[in-house]
Amino acid sequence: MAQIRTFDRRRLIFQQDDPCPGLFIVGEGLVKVYNLAAGGKEHVLHLVEPGGTFAEVAAIGGFDCPASAEAMEPTICALLPLEPFKRVLAEDHGLCLGLLTGMAKWVRHFVGLMEDIVLRDALGRVAHYLLDTSGGRSDQIALPAMKKDLASHLNLTSETLSRTLRRLTESDLIDLLDGRHIRIKDAEGLRSVADGMFPES
Repeated sequence: MAQIRTFDRRRLIFQQDDPCPGLFIVGEGLVKVYNLAAGGKEHVLHLVEPGGTFAEVAAIGGFDCPASAEAMEPTICALLPLEPFKRVLAEDHGLCLGLLTGMAKWVRHFVGLMEDIVLRDALGRVAHYLLDTSGGRSDQIALPAMKKDLASHLNLTSETLSRTLRRLTESDLIDLLDGRHIRIKDAEGLRSVADGMFPES
């Protein structure tokens, strides 16, 4: 049933309130899923990397797309069109359980995001994001190509994100290798920052 779809960088895949075309699986590239407020302010809900899915909630629930999706770099997706997907869903209990598990993980992710916004300051949010992205290891990670999208995802301004990364670097917790790549030097120290305990200078 899958249809291969290719999208150039900055190509809109669908808009908020469009009819849901089906479930998308990212094969290559990066997709930004975001909401736009009436005043034009953008909030990035998540950035979907290869292996990730999007539009599954609307496809399963049978409602219009609750957010917009845009390719952030040249991207290849597999689209499972809505009607064939729903027919298979009605027949395959294993697929239903797999999708429920995936959706439960997304609920957990969004609860964590809400906790970040409500309970953590800028340092805590960025530290938590870096740990989550790296799997809690001292490792090298790549930030999204557009830092403003990461800032929006964390409910920060671009300037605040840059200042926060600089402060974490000056505290010897991370290394900024270039514009996109970061090496975590002290995962335990970052965990303390994520928990609200910034190490003393």
